[in-house]
Amino acid sequence: MPRGPISCAIVTALSGDRSASTRLPPAVGHAHPLGGDLQLALQVCYEIHYRGFAGVDPEWEWDPDLIRLRGEMERLFLARVRDEVAGGADAETALDAAATEPPGGAGVSRYLLEEGTWDQMREYFVHRSIYQLKEADPQAWAIPRLEGRAKCAFVAVEYDEFGAGRPERMHATLFEDLLRAAELDHRYLGYLDEVPPETLAIVNLMSLYGLHRALRGALVGHFAAVEITTPPSAGRLVAALERMQAPEECIRFYTEHVEADAVHEQVLRDDVVGALLESEPELAADVVFGVQATELLEDRLAAYLMQKWQRGASTLLPVSGPHRSDNHLMR
Repeated sequence: MPRGPISCAIVTALSGDRSASTRLPPAVGHAHPLGGDLQLALQVCYEIHYRGFAGVDPEWEWDPDLIRLRGEMERLFLARVRDEVAGGADAETALDAAATEPPGGAGVSRYLLEEGTWDQMREYFVHRSIYQLKEADPQAWAIPRLEGRAKCAFVAVEYDEFGAGRPERMHATLFEDLLRAAELDHRYLGYLDEVPPETLAIVNLMSLYGLHRALRGALVGHFAAVEITTPPSAGRLVAALERMQAPEECIRFYTEHVEADAVHEQVLRDDVVGALLESEPELAADVVFGVQATELLEDRLAAYLMQKWQRGASTLLPVSGPHRSDNHLMR
């Protein structure tokens, strides 16, 4: 379901005949860089580079007008995020900061551990489904853009993310199992209409980094930040799920991330970030931006979730009528 003039125009265009004279907006105007309209529009544009949408002409992937419009949205998005982070070029300090948390942790995982309900946990699964069902596809864009030791180490981490040769162990498959066990829609993008822009922005940032070679340093910084911060938060989620007596499939997903990402952290810090900056030291500021931007958007989502939950409200957007299908464009 479109959320404004930009996403409406894009969904309308993609839903029609590409050979027809469907008009895309000439510019994005004064759209809010982190708002629902622009973030949903970006999500739809990016998805064409992944699995696409049923009934949408695959030639839209490189349509010049759509790429032009996407570029304008990306520039707005990036400019806003850059304005809100501290910046700098000390990658080691940025990674150390990402790894530092108060005693007992913070954010959503601590809330869910200490006072969260099963319904709130299920809502958290819904938010994470937009990314977790494609984990770690956005990061894979970095592979052809890296060289030598950095590439080898990066591929080793991705190999684990994709199940180390075992399809049933792919992290995306494990999350699909989690959704089924929690009696939620396990289909890819099944909840796209129901998540707020705070959720979409996190996934869009990964895709933006991945689709631009110039941002390969930021993508590496992002991946390192995710792997560094996941083990402690996943550990708290395991404890929260055990307290809630959740299905084993739900616990298994986060147990996997406690174990795997603790190893990945060191590989990414030493063999990916370290090797990349040895060969391309000029990318240090981009690595820092990748780390800080990831933290910024994760913190925005956490603040949104906890504000809603502490008021006893749902974090999901209301949707009326039929709205979910197997990867069809929203309607």
